[in-house]
Amino acid sequence: MRTLAHPSALAAGRRHSVGRRRDGTVLAVGHTAAGECRVEEWANVVAVAAGNVHTATNTGKSHTVGLRSDGTVLATGWNGDGQGDVAGWRGVTAVAAGWRRTLGLLKNGRVLAVGRSAEGQCDVQSWREVVALSCGDWHSVGVRSDGGALAAGNNRRRQCAVEGWRDLVSIAAGYVHTVGLRADGRAVATGDRTTGACEVDAWEEVVALDAGSYHTVGVTASGRVLATGANSHGQCEVGGWRGIIAVTAGSTHTLGLRADGTVVSAGNNADRQCAVDAWSEVGLA
Repeated sequence: MRTLAHPSALAAGRRHSVGRRRDGTVLAVGHTAAGECRVEEWANVVAVAAGNVHTATNTGKSHTVGLRSDGTVLATGWNGDGQGDVAGWRGVTAVAAGWRRTLGLLKNGRVLAVGRSAEGQCDVQSWREVVALSCGDWHSVGVRSDGGALAAGNNRRRQCAVEGWRDLVSIAAGYVHTVGLRADGRAVATGDRTTGACEVDAWEEVVALDAGSYHTVGVTASGRVLATGANSHGQCEVGGWRGIIAVTAGSTHTLGLRADGTVVSAGNNADRQCAVDAWSEVGLA
């Protein structure tokens, strides 16, 4: 069975950013009106996820999720749809957070879901042998142990049209697009192409990627960062970054994790979600 390609030490929401330090504590900056940055007391965390939402008409409230080393899950922030009701989860190996929704991957390859499911995005009970997952605004996606892909939820822009994908090692869901990373370092994409977020066909030697609301970012084996899609706030201005080992994309900002545990940022900083220059020791244990 395949293992997760890149457990998440870094996460970007619509208006906040979260980082998991190597000692298991968690950092957060940005908008915290709903308490999404209240992570000071968290400990023994091995991965983090941040809820996202694309629309400027929304209040911007979101939530943050942390996976502990013992397989239990923490959540803070907006819980209007029960997306933070994860206290009873056990045996979880990975977490993902979307708009009003949280997913958890169990050791046996099944998936838990809480939160909004009006578009079917929480209809993951039948999924089996899952090794990686991601949440968009209105859809959820996963990778099976055989490298195939799964999707549930809104498919108006064909963001769930992943049936033919093969040999995947990771996957990421944006607002109305989905991107997948193949074992050969090439990327595939489906969904709304009007913003350019799906223009990843020429990417090569990619080792990690993520989908923001309207943009996509990837890291190459050499530590360079690729970006395509909407650039309204400079979220795709990452060409000068070097020594990057992981990236995460929020609604309109991008974060990159350096091998030395420091973090770089680009894009919207209206809520100080890019105020990560002082962060250190971020990464996996």
